[in-house]
Amino acid sequence: MNSRNQSGTYRFLTLRDCPEQMEPAARWFHSKWRVPEEAYRSCMTAYLNRETEYGWYLCLDGERIVGGLGVIENDFHDRRDLTPNVCAVYTEENHRGRGVAGRLLNMAVEDLRAGGVSPVYLLTDHTGFYERYGWEFLCMVQGDGEPGMSRMYIHR
Repeated sequence: MNSRNQSGTYRFLTLRDCPEQMEPAARWFHSKWRVPEEAYRSCMTAYLNRETEYGWYLCLDGERIVGGLGVIENDFHDRRDLTPNVCAVYTEENHRGRGVAGRLLNMAVEDLRAGGVSPVYLLTDHTGFYERYGWEFLCMVQGDGEPGMSRMYIHR
């Protein structure tokens, strides 16, 4: 999947489309969220080995990762019944406002739905952003080790 940006064309892919991106993607996600690279590698390897259909989605500008997200069982919160979770949603600042995150979110939701998985959940502190892409506020949940509550969204 491609779309235009100021410098050319974005490429939207799953990690299965470009398994050679696993190491760069693990480093990139780690640099954004400070979750250990090994945790990302482990989830990504399970996806590449088809041990799970919970995938990893990337947006590339040329060969550079400029956006991404993953799908995991639980995004570090106490509501283990609300699964799977979109996680690690991030777009590089100079690529924001161009629909990168929305396109990645839609890819993940569509892939999961095609595999019979719906609804999907997402933990965030943002308000107003995810609603643009069909997500609805569901409830407040307690993040692991977090002092306050966070917003849980659902995409049906």
